[in-house]
Parts: sequence; structure tokens; C-alpha cells
Amino acid sequence: MDPVVATLVGLCAVLVLLLAVAIGRARALQHALDDELSRQKSLSTTYGRITEQWFPLMEAYPYDAQGFRFLGSPVDGVQFEEDRIVFVEFKANRSQLSSAQRRVKRLVEEGYVYWEEFHFTDE
Repeated sequence: MDPVVATLVGLCAVLVLLLAVAIGRARALQHALDDELSRQKSLSTTYGRITEQWFPLMEAYPYDAQGFRFLGSPVDGVQFEEDRIVFVEFKANRSQLSSAQRRVKRLVEEGYVYWEEFHFTDE
């Protein structure tokens, strides 16, 4: 085999090996990045859940916390006032309403909120 060709074949083999190593390393880095993003999202969710439970007790909350009842889902809670009842959703940072929360908001805004009473007997 011609020495030039042998050298080129050897270089190609080395480049293929280096490429394989680089691809393996890139996959490992992508996996580590995915894990970190997942961890950050989990921390953000945990922070949001903690915040939403304490927010009615904070000074920034505009109502009397005694009238707040925590629901958790699909909205955080209900605030009972003398002249109205307010569905309350707390959001931290750049959180957005979920599709279920947007649906509840639309139903409330369009007046599809009702009172029903049920009586049960021991018979």
C-alpha cells in the first residue's frame, strides 16, 4: 500500500475514533443538561407549592387571610369576603395558568358559577 494512502487511512481511522468519542461525550453532556433542567423545574415547582400555601399570610396579600380556604387544584383557593367570593391562583416568577386553570377562569368570568345544596338523611 502506498505510504500516503496508508497515512490517510490511518488519519481517517483516528478521526472516526475521535468523532465517536466526541459524540459519546456530547450525549453524556446532553443527559447531564436534561437532568439539571429537570431538577431545576422540580425545585421551581416545589418553590411554587410552598409559596402558594404561605402567600395568604404575607403582607402583599390584599385580603384577610382568615377568609381564605386552600383548595390546591385546579385553583389554589377561594377567598370569602363580605360582598364577594374570589377564586385565587398564586403564580411565582413567570408561571402561566394551566389549561385547566384557564378553563375555570373562563367559566367564572362568563358567569357559569352556581350554588347547589344537597341534603342527606340517615335513612
